[in-house]
Parts: sequence; structure tokens; C-alpha cells
Amino acid sequence: MKRIFSIISIVFFTLFLFEPTFAQVATQSDLVELTKLDPSIVLDVKYATTNNFTGKILYPSGKVMLREPAARALVKANLELKSERGLKIKVFDGYRPLSVQKKMWEIIHDPKFVADPAVGSNHNRGIAVDVTLVDNSNQELDMGTPFDDFTEKAAVDYKQLTEEQKKNRSILQEEMKKQGFMVLPSEWWHFELKDKAKYPLLDVELR
Repeated sequence: MKRIFSIISIVFFTLFLFEPTFAQVATQSDLVELTKLDPSIVLDVKYATTNNFTGKILYPSGKVMLREPAARALVKANLELKSERGLKIKVFDGYRPLSVQKKMWEIIHDPKFVADPAVGSNHNRGIAVDVTLVDNSNQELDMGTPFDDFTEKAAVDYKQLTEEQKKNRSILQEEMKKQGFMVLPSEWWHFELKDKAKYPLLDVELR
């Protein structure tokens, strides 16, 4: 009986010991509203309008939600760009519910541009953002293509750009990489955190 009691005690002690870890994992699924951390970030959420490749409104609002680590890294990038270059970040998309990913996949069956929902996108994890740069008048810098351009021109290594376009892409990429993001090779505007294994796919409805 004493042996059984000892085993039970060890099990309960172990669960108690690891309880903070479980709590930490649970809090990582929380999404924060980006502009509540930095109102100066410009939003242009295409999927809250019909001005996107689907021609349909996919989001009920133009808010941008992200996991807190991604949001804070983006805020830091924006602050540095403002102070060092007089530029700001403009966001086209952030967290995307998995249900919306399925709708996109029905239209574009090309994993270079739309992630298969069976695998999921890092947008569905809340750790990816689609961004560009704007000047003090909120005018977009010339990046060579618009957002969601599904051609080879959108690729990071596309060479047939003007010097200004190359410079603008370089400024954006360097700052985002500095803050821990990596760029998607086929889309100059898409950046994501590297440690995606920490963040499960979400299908939390946007409101």
C-alpha cells in the first residue's frame, strides 16, 4: 500500500511540476490585435474587401490579428523603419482562419502561392504577415508587383527589376529578417517566424 501511495504521489508531483509548461503552451494560442500595440502601422486588409484574387469578402473586418511574438517583432521592425528611414509598414494580411485557407485553395491549387489546407499555412498559425512599405504620406514604395501577384515577378530572386525596386525590396527584407522573420521565396511580401512547430493551426473566427 505504501508503494502504491508513493507512486501516486510521484505522479501528482510530476503533473504539478509541469503545470506551468502546459499553461505556457495554452497562452501561445492567443491572438493580439496588431494596431493595439502600434497604431502607426498601416492596414490594408484585402481579404476584408472584394479587392483580392478571389473577388469575395473573406474576412468580416479589417483588423489584423497575430500571435504575440509575431506582433511584437513586427512592431519593432516598424519602429526601426520609422526612426531610421522615415518609412512605415503596411499590412495586407495576418492571421487567417483555416476555413478561409480552404476557400483560397479551391481557387488557386498552387502551393507556391496558396498553402494546401491539409498542411496549413503559417498565416493559419498566426505567425505570418503580408506586408509592404509606405512613405510618410502612406504611399506604397514600388516593389515591382502589387500584393498577390501570382507570377514569377513576385519571386524574391526575380532579377528584372529597376534599381529602385530592388532597393525597396532589400530594405523590407533586411529589416524583417533582423526581427526574426524569414521571407517566402515566391512572394516578396510574405514573412513568417521560423519556429512554426511551436504554434498549432487555428480556425478561430475573425470578428
